Amino acid sequence: MSTRTPFASELLTRVGVGIILVVLASVALWSGGFAFWALVTAAALIMLSEFGGLVNASDKHRRLAMFALCVPLGIVAPVAAGLNFFAFGLLGGLALAIGTVSRSWALGAGLLYVGIPVFALLWLRALPGDSGLLYAFWAMALVWATDIGAYFAGRGIGGPKIAPAISPNKTWAGLAGGMLGALLLGWALTRFAGLDWRLAMASPLLAILAQAGDFFESWMKRRVGVKDSGALLPGHGGVLDRLDGLVTSAPFAALFVAMVVA
Repeated sequence: MSTRTPFASELLTRVGVGIILVVLASVALWSGGFAFWALVTAAALIMLSEFGGLVNASDKHRRLAMFALCVPLGIVAPVAAGLNFFAFGLLGGLALAIGTVSRSWALGAGLLYVGIPVFALLWLRALPGDSGLLYAFWAMALVWATDIGAYFAGRGIGGPKIAPAISPNKTWAGLAGGMLGALLLGWALTRFAGLDWRLAMASPLLAILAQAGDFFESWMKRRVGVKDSGALLPGHGGVLDRLDGLVTSAPFAALFVAMVVA
């Protein structure tokens, strides 16, 4: 007879699935090119579908939005035109069109919500030499470090809640732990991989943005009365649940890199 507690079982499932996701993302990131594009494109389409559920869009309009998102994502594929301003403008135009056709501006905004972070990650990975790999890894890994730091600091320290009406488990200690985790990752990448020290110092700010993405999705889920955005990932919920922090932090990570590289 197993003596494993429900919390221990949930933690093991969460950690196991998390490791698989990190390995999958790391392999695609290392490979770059089509492999990385395919992974982030698949994630974006699933997230848009889940986002549509959170804004009460019909199945028909959710499918239409996913089809629309396929167009700019297909244009930026390495085997097509690659990342360009036309695809970015097309994304905005399609977001407006979907909002009009579905009569749901929230669903239209969902195309931007998941599309812009994808463009940001693809741009980072496409930077020349080893810098593209480093910058894209930093943008993704700082969210992992934030989640880990926030989880253990929140569990171990506890204390006052940030906004219990939106996310009852988020504490100020968890936020501080997430910022510390991101800072330590930035320092390690500066020390051992040559990351610019200014990006390392910006890592705690990006950790705050990642936590803001978590809060935003929690608010959306509370509005419709659901616990998770989906059920694809055991122990994590939906893909949007897993990547909500990356959605809000990746565009700003790309902006910071652009400022440093320039």
